[in-house]
Amino acid sequence: MWLKLTSDDVKKQIYKLAKKGLTRSQIGVILRDSHSVVQVRFVTGNKILRILKSKGLAPDLPEDLYKLIKKAVAVRKHLERNRKDKDAKFRLILIDSRIHQLVHYYKTKRVLPPNWKYESSTASALVA
Repeated sequence: MWLKLTSDDVKKQIYKLAKKGLTRSQIGVILRDSHSVVQVRFVTGNKILRILKSKGLAPDLPEDLYKLIKKAVAVRKHLERNRKDKDAKFRLILIDSRIHQLVHYYKTKRVLPPNWKYESSTASALVA
């Protein structure tokens, strides 16, 4: 095998990067670019999220939902300064719609609890 890292080395690297606050995709990119780990699953037998869950380092929100909420907060902040930006208002509607679709999906897959609700007023607290 051409890879110099063992399964334990890769897991330790994942834990170290997760403690720095990096997301799953960022961890995967760093492992690919700096350590020549093409697929974590091929080396360790598990995906990055499962490895993080086993150590209790997995985030509360799925990464794609977190990024969408972060984007919605940024657009809302922009709209506070630029009230007449109609295109931004329209894009915010689309982002909110996508967030609600994802929340519904994650509730059916039991990633989010059934009583979890997205509210625009508390969204900035989720992202902070």
